[in-house]
Amino acid sequence: MQGPSVPNEHETVGAYALGILDDAEATAFEAHLAGCEWCAQQLDELAGLEPMMAALADLPGTGTPAIAESLTVRPGPRLAEKLVDEVAERRARKRRRNFYLVGTAAALIVGGPFAAVATTSGGDDGGRRTEARESAGPAASAFAALPDRVTATDPTTKVSATVALEKKAWGTDAVLELKNVKGPEKCSLIAVGRNGERETLASWSVPNWGYGIPGAATDKAKEPLYVHGGAALEPNEIDHFEVMTFDGERLVEVDR
Repeated sequence: MQGPSVPNEHETVGAYALGILDDAEATAFEAHLAGCEWCAQQLDELAGLEPMMAALADLPGTGTPAIAESLTVRPGPRLAEKLVDEVAERRARKRRRNFYLVGTAAALIVGGPFAAVATTSGGDDGGRRTEARESAGPAASAFAALPDRVTATDPTTKVSATVALEKKAWGTDAVLELKNVKGPEKCSLIAVGRNGERETLASWSVPNWGYGIPGAATDKAKEPLYVHGGAALEPNEIDHFEVMTFDGERLVEVDR
């Protein structure tokens, strides 16, 4: 016969006996334990089982004969199975939490430079100038490494653009170098296929001071903008590139 079901609030007794609760959980259970005779009785029965149950939780099955033979008092099979499952689940939860923390840290490391670009592009204080240069570094380095380039300067807007590109298995890897563009403005780099298809490779904001402005008063305004993007079109399928504002004005067209 099965005994009466155990209320959910009592199920922490096994984890508490094994010492795997964190400080907050242990404190909450101890407050419950002070007024619960059932948990106090269970805790007395489970005292001293932590080493055995920790070993059981790490094994693929429910233990080995060697471990079982070493016990002077053996728990019933249902109690042992429940405690093993609880320990395994607690450890799995801890592993998942550690994995999420590592993943978050990795995301911050990878995403940091791009976040700095967004922050720098919206401000106007000189204290962020170093951040801007460091953030642009990867795109500028990629631009320098790509030998296949096309360039053009629009006779009306005077905006100059150079697109460095490379064929990839997935399409075209491209880096734009943009000069003499004034802000504030929001722009996109678009690849136009020979069949008329249009693909947006990247978009960005131009701050008030602009990029690549000859004779500008500040260094950050003199520096070109480097933007990294990609297209599903292969290089031989691209007819030209366009730098467009969000308002539909074409700042410069770069033929392939």
